[in-house]
Amino acid sequence: MYPFLDSENGCLLNGMSHTTGIRQAQKLKTRQALLDAALELLEHQSLSSLGLREVTRAVGVTPTAFYRHFDGTAALGVALVEETLGSLHGMIGAILADTGDSEERLDRSVDLITRHVTEQPAHFRFIAREQHGGVGQVRAAIAAQLRGFALEVAQVLGAEPESAGWDREDLLMLGGLYVDHMVLTASALLEAGPEGEQEVVRVARRRLRLVTLGRAHWLDRP
Repeated sequence: MYPFLDSENGCLLNGMSHTTGIRQAQKLKTRQALLDAALELLEHQSLSSLGLREVTRAVGVTPTAFYRHFDGTAALGVALVEETLGSLHGMIGAILADTGDSEERLDRSVDLITRHVTEQPAHFRFIAREQHGGVGQVRAAIAAQLRGFALEVAQVLGAEPESAGWDREDLLMLGGLYVDHMVLTASALLEAGPEGEQEVVRVARRRLRLVTLGRAHWLDRP
């Protein structure tokens, strides 16, 4: 009734499963190698000038192999956007939700972006360059990620007592201010380098404090 459970078929299925797993792992390894090679090449040029053959040559695969993973360099760029910013989703909102003290919130928010930029400078240089670059799909992907961040932040802040009376438009505007600040801080950190990090962090915290103070008085009437 269940022939696939006999010893012979079981071995066959196990062997097929093992082979499929190896192929899938190799496929993921090649895809990551393409992303890593592209990121390294993009340290010295924009995505719009990056050639597909440059990437495949760096990895040691054929252009045909490239197309098994990406439709073109624009799709590869979108994947890099997701790799860079996707991991941050939920983190910023969690920091805002978990820290009621405003000073601690400021410190943790700035520390989060500082740590990620320090650990992944090439990724964030790519975002900074391509946010206003020449590849429309990538610009759109970055914009969509930033809108997602703004919405997450707005939802967290909207649940706080300080947001009583705020409408959706104003909450989204406030969320956008936090996200714009994150992007500005990341760019400043990249520009300043390790020797200028302390000053960038100091200014970033002061700017966030200004946003926090403005929020407290947004609904004040003359």
